[in-house]
Amino acid sequence: MKLDSKPLNLSTSETESLLELKDEIECHSTSTLVELSSPLVSDKRQKPQTPIVIFATTFLTIFLAEIGDKTQLSTLLMSAESQSPWVVFLGSAAALVTTSLLGVLLGSWMASRVAPKTVEKAAGITLLLISLMLFWDVISG
Repeated sequence: MKLDSKPLNLSTSETESLLELKDEIECHSTSTLVELSSPLVSDKRQKPQTPIVIFATTFLTIFLAEIGDKTQLSTLLMSAESQSPWVVFLGSAAALVTTSLLGVLLGSWMASRVAPKTVEKAAGITLLLISLMLFWDVISG
């Protein structure tokens, strides 16, 4: 086999086609490498999260979910009506802690008896049913 040292003479359109093909190959190989290096793809087990990550995720999720909801509005109104806003704060904080404790205890109990996928599906179906009921109430009322 003889190697030619002459430069390759390609037209502009052929050169552009080759460059596009090269970019597609590089893009595909990079995304494949990223997918393969992902811990969820290469290892089916999730790494245990640190307590600070669990705390921060829980705090942010609950905090954002509670902003502007009926509990916060009720607390706001009760605080405005009473002459003891700190007592209202303590009462509402105790109520939220108690409901959170019930949620954690129920969640722990369920986790020991029901598969996580089953809980996830049941929660999704329940939320879907609630959404459908609310939607039906809006269009019929």
